[in-house]
Amino acid sequence: MDQTGRDDAPAAPEETPVPPPPPGLLDDLGRLGRAFRKLFGAQLRLLAAELGLARSAVHWLLVAGLVATVAGVGLGLTLLGLIGWLLAQWFDSWTWALVSLAVVELAFLGAAILLFRRCMHWMTLPATRSEWSAMMREALHRPDPQGERGPEDVP
Repeated sequence: MDQTGRDDAPAAPEETPVPPPPPGLLDDLGRLGRAFRKLFGAQLRLLAAELGLARSAVHWLLVAGLVATVAGVGLGLTLLGLIGWLLAQWFDSWTWALVSLAVVELAFLGAAILLFRRCMHWMTLPATRSEWSAMMREALHRPDPQGERGPEDVP
């Protein structure tokens, strides 16, 4: 309260409030950074959560693949045992049943190996003569990784 009796009047003329200085560049950059953090903070948290879920999902996929492999091998062994038992009943001999089962398995293994080799051969073949020529031209013009000079670089 000043001498005039007013509560809102300044006590002395030199005590008038000074307006705050205009914000500087650092203040503007700080506010911009806080705005970006607020704007993209939710997206960053969502991205972090999704990456955590993906990492967890990869682990669970590996576990599920392992369980499926073990179950598949177990099922295969059970079916082979059942087929062996049925063959033993048919031949009245476990020896002949197991020998015939081994021959069938060897035939399947040989067929799988031949199919694999044929597929690898098909993958190495070019589709046409022009594709073969393009591959050869590219191989001749490719720079040598050791830095040696090729036949076209010889003066």
